[in-house]
Amino acid sequence: MIFTNEYQQQRLKKVETLKELGLNPYDNKSTKDSKIIQFLNKNEDIKDIENLRDESRSFRVAGRIKFFRLMGKASFLKIEDESGILQIYLARDNLPDEFYNNIKKLIEVGDIIEVEGFPFVTKHGELSLNVRELKVLTKAINSLPEKYHGITDKELRYRQRYLDLIMNSDVKEVFKTRSKIVSLIRRFFEDREFLEVETPMMHEIAGGANARPFITHHNALGIDRYLRIAPELYLKRLIVGGFEAVFEINRNFRNEGMDATHNPEFTMIEFYWAYKDYKDLMKITEDLFDNLFENLSLNKILTYDDMEVDFNTPFSKISYVDALVDIGKIDRNIATNKEKAIEFLKTRGLVPKGKITLGSLQADLFDNFVEEKLINPTFITDFPIDISPLARRSDDNPEIADRFELFVAGREIANGFSELNDPIDQYGRFKGQIEAKEAGDDEAHHMDEDYVNALGFGMAPTAGEGIGIDRLVMLLTNQHTIRDVILFPAMKPKIDTN
Repeated sequence: MIFTNEYQQQRLKKVETLKELGLNPYDNKSTKDSKIIQFLNKNEDIKDIENLRDESRSFRVAGRIKFFRLMGKASFLKIEDESGILQIYLARDNLPDEFYNNIKKLIEVGDIIEVEGFPFVTKHGELSLNVRELKVLTKAINSLPEKYHGITDKELRYRQRYLDLIMNSDVKEVFKTRSKIVSLIRRFFEDREFLEVETPMMHEIAGGANARPFITHHNALGIDRYLRIAPELYLKRLIVGGFEAVFEINRNFRNEGMDATHNPEFTMIEFYWAYKDYKDLMKITEDLFDNLFENLSLNKILTYDDMEVDFNTPFSKISYVDALVDIGKIDRNIATNKEKAIEFLKTRGLVPKGKITLGSLQADLFDNFVEEKLINPTFITDFPIDISPLARRSDDNPEIADRFELFVAGREIANGFSELNDPIDQYGRFKGQIEAKEAGDDEAHHMDEDYVNALGFGMAPTAGEGIGIDRLVMLLTNQHTIRDVILFPAMKPKIDTN
C-alpha cells in the first residue's frame, strides 16, 4: 500500500464514510453546464442588481477545492477548473437536512466537487455562487502543498508535473501558450500550401543530423533500429517523389547530455520547399516570427532573462567567418588558417577532437567566442562545407555551403540550407562522414545508400529548414530551461534511500 502516512489514512477513512452515507467518492456522472469563466462572465451584471443576487439563475460548475474556510453554519470555498477560480458559499439551511453537517467533515482542499447554485455578490464585492446542491466527484488521498509555499523543490515539479500544474496556474499558461504556438505554426504552413506528413520514428540508418542516436531492437526482424535524430532524409525523399512543400512537427531523439537547452527527446518542425533556396527560407522564417508575434499579441521588443531582444524584421545577417572576426574578435588570419586556429584554441585550453578540418576548427571558435553574443535574431550564413554534409555548395565558393543558422538570445533556434541534390557529391560527403566517425566523431552521419539512390532519380532544387519548438517556446514565454516547456522532461532515476 502506498498511502501509509497519517494524513492519507485520515482521508481514506473519509472515503469509507462517504460510501457508508451512500455518496460515491469517485462518481463518474458529472452534469456540469458551465466553466468557471463562463459563470463569471455571464453574471457580471449581478453587481448592478439591487439585492446583489438572482436566485432565478442556475449554474452547475465543477472544480478542485483550493481553499476551505469553515464557519460553523456556513463555509466559504474556492474551487478551480481549467478556466479560473470561483468562490462558493455553503450554508446549512440551503442544503438537505444534515447534509451540511456531514459533508463539511468529509471534504477538504484537493477534492474535486460539483456544485449547483445561483450567483450573488458578497459584502466584500466578490461574485460568488451560493450552493443549493453539492456532489463529491473525486476524493483526493494526497494533501496538496500549502498555498503560500507551493512546490519549492524544482525536481519534484518536473517529476510530478501533475502536482506542478495543480499548484501553479502560471505553469498551465506556459503550456497553453506552447500548444497555441504549435497550432499557429501548423496553420502558417498550411496557409502556404505545405502538406503535413508523418515519417518513420525508427530508422534503419541514423541520419539527418550530427548526433548520437538511441538504439533499439526489432524482435520480429531480428535487427537494430535507431530512434530518429531527424526526419530530414525521409522528408527529402518525398520531394524526390513529387511533393513540392512538406512539413512535419514531431519528436526527435538524441542520445546526448541534458542541460538548460537539451532534452534527449524534443520537438521540431522541419519543412522542405521545392524550387526555393536558403534565402527564401530566411524570408519565410521572418514571416513566421511576424505571424507568431501578431497572433500571440507580443511586443516585438521582448524580455528574455536579463536581455532585451528585438524581433523586428528583417533580422540581421552575417557570414560565418565575418561573425568570428567582427563578433568573436578573432583575427581573420586565425579564423581562416588551420594551423593558426589550432594553436589559438590550444592557448585557451580548447583542444580540438575528432577529424580536424578548418571547418571543424571554425565551429569550435564559433561555439566558444560568438554564439552567446548573438542576442537579437541573427542569421549566420556561409557555413563551412565540411560541417554541412547535407547542404548544397555555394556556386561562388565550393568551400562554403548555402546554409544559415538563426541565433536568438545566444542560442540556435533554426538551421536551414539549400539542399544538396547532386547524388555523386552527396555520396562523397557521406564517405567523408564515415572517415570522421572512424576518427572518433560519434555524431558523424552514417552512409545512406538508399538516400543517394533516391537522389539518383532527381530531386528538384529544394530548400529545407528545422526549427526547435522547445527553444522557441522558451523564448516566447521567457522560460530559462527546456524542462519548463516540456510537460514531462527526462529525469535521472530517483534514488531509493530506504
